Amino acid sequence: MNLRRDVFQAIADPTRRAILLLVATQGMTAGTIAANFNTARPTVSKHLQILTECELLGQEQKGREIYYHINAAKMKEVAEFIEPFRQMWDDRFNKLEALMKNYKTKNK
Repeated sequence: MNLRRDVFQAIADPTRRAILLLVATQGMTAGTIAANFNTARPTVSKHLQILTECELLGQEQKGREIYYHINAAKMKEVAEFIEPFRQMWDDRFNKLEALMKNYKTKNK
């Protein structure tokens, strides 16, 4: 069965986010990634499959090993989607901070 994977469902899982952090700086094999978790290797393999299907991870064959690496272009798409929300919350917090400073000044 071929399921369509959603990027945001994929990164909602803390293990998958941890995997993305692990491979952010260098490619790793499934075994090396699995060694960082207290779960069965098939469980980590399933997480890798989901991240690969979402194109958050890429695969590169080197000899007999498959190395997983972050797909920066796909991560950039995710960041670009989130950016307007980050800006909105920054603006709201800045307004709240200004209100609080103004409130403290008036009450002194």
